[in-house]
Amino acid sequence: MILVTGATGNVGSELVAALASAGRPVRALVRDPRRAALLAGAEPVTGDLNQPESLAEALDGVQGLYLMPGYADMPGLLARARDAGVRHVVLLSGGSAALEDLGNAVSRYMTLSERAVRESGLAWTFLRPRSFMSNALRWLPQLEAGDVVRVPFADVPVAAVDPYDIAAVAARALLSGEHEGRIHELTGPRALLPADQVAVLGRVLGRDLRCEGLTNSQARAEMEAGMPVEYVDAFFQFFVDGTLDETTVHPTVADVLGRPPRTFEQWARDHADAFRKG
Repeated sequence: MILVTGATGNVGSELVAALASAGRPVRALVRDPRRAALLAGAEPVTGDLNQPESLAEALDGVQGLYLMPGYADMPGLLARARDAGVRHVVLLSGGSAALEDLGNAVSRYMTLSERAVRESGLAWTFLRPRSFMSNALRWLPQLEAGDVVRVPFADVPVAAVDPYDIAAVAARALLSGEHEGRIHELTGPRALLPADQVAVLGRVLGRDLRCEGLTNSQARAEMEAGMPVEYVDAFFQFFVDGTLDETTVHPTVADVLGRPPRTFEQWARDHADAFRKG
């Protein structure tokens, strides 16, 4: 049995589908039982990763665990997993874990999550994707209002990766012992500026979209309205100070899957209905 946490998220939902398609028994951890209907082929189970004591049913009979990062008691959670018989953890981490910058809020929770897994005694695989292509869904409110998309960090190209590819690599790692002890840096096939992504999306939707860059002060004000300041500071360190490289394209997806990583255009075409409904 494989347990997928974050099972209704961008990566988790794709991973559940991949494992079910492979004919493997998969259990999907959800907080809201009403969302279980979205997870065809999986056994839904409720639990809260911030409360490891709530996971007894979820962990029963599980050998492989796909784990999200950043929970309050990662060592306790992993100890319960080990005691329940889990053997291998595939951790969704991020490129900033390599920085080991405990003064950066994002790097800190990625770094500490990886350390907890390493120290758990369990076999592990770390996935370090760069920005998700699905981050473009944050533009939906702007696209509902018009054809202008205003973005922060407009001059920073990013080799964003499709969550479908992250899930496909996670599935390979969970189904094969060949990936134990490995760190997979995951990117898409090309580094694109936000304006490049907006242009692709415009072609897919048949709309004349325009991208406008926010000034750093505008970006900070908008971001602070929706997230804690320490996380805004983290992203400014990454993309303004340049502490995190999200531009370099890594060959990992192709190496693991034997095919090229999916392009932003492929992602946009697969999710065009979400933008049209908006």
